[in-house]
Amino acid sequence: MLTESQIEQFQRDGYLVVENVLSANELEALNVEFNGWVDGSREQTAAYGETLDHRPRFDVGGDHSAEHPSLRRVASPTEISPAYLQVATDSRMTDMVHALIGAGGVRLHHSKINSKLPGTETQVKWHQDFLFTPHSNDDLVTALLMVGEVTAENGPLQVIPGSHRQPLYSHWQGGRFTGSVDDEVVSRECQSPVECVGPAGSVCFMHTRLLHASAPNASTLPRTLFITVYAAEDALPYGENPLPSQHQGMLLRGNESGEVRTTANVMKLPQKPKGASFFVQQAGMDATM
Repeated sequence: MLTESQIEQFQRDGYLVVENVLSANELEALNVEFNGWVDGSREQTAAYGETLDHRPRFDVGGDHSAEHPSLRRVASPTEISPAYLQVATDSRMTDMVHALIGAGGVRLHHSKINSKLPGTETQVKWHQDFLFTPHSNDDLVTALLMVGEVTAENGPLQVIPGSHRQPLYSHWQGGRFTGSVDDEVVSRECQSPVECVGPAGSVCFMHTRLLHASAPNASTLPRTLFITVYAAEDALPYGENPLPSQHQGMLLRGNESGEVRTTANVMKLPQKPKGASFFVQQAGMDATM
């Protein structure tokens, strides 16, 4: 599913963008579902629905209205959509993740949809995913599927190539879990970002330690990502899943080894999000992508 050079690029840079991962039918099914959720959000004035741990499933921005819907997150869409479940668990995307993680097994950790609709002001500060989802080893891959086209203008993912080989930077400042690195790290490490863009159906595969961020959507084109986090079968999660679902821990590829593999990391565990919101990075908020 991936060439040797693509796998080498991922290992070197910590990310890989692959176009045409999904078929036209798979992509259409995802868009039909999401557009239906956007239409349904017009009747709501605040976060709504319910996930496994009783937090809202659907999150809307502060500028949300019936005339200008701002549905910015759907938590664990695999629980309410067969189309999203199939793509996350048994698709070419899943096979590519297996190739990147290696010969061992692959588990599903969590999934979500993050969307920046036209004119919305949502942005994400620089951070590393591993500090939100720490495990005994860091063989975790985040797959960001572009449900619609992602351009330089509609708030694409920005990454720092090679930063997955750098230290884990604290996401705590002043005794709070801010969900982002401090300004000194940004000024030193994040001044030459690469934008991850592509047509609908593309996937950006990202190592869990990679420094990344994204800007607001300044275009008339929505930016919608289906984000699925995968872990090596022998990676033991530390702490609670920030987005628990009935599918967490599902073995998707490979076999149960009965083993736990550890790598040397020192970190302070995160705070679990208290609500559905994720774009505002402050104590208790989940700020991934």
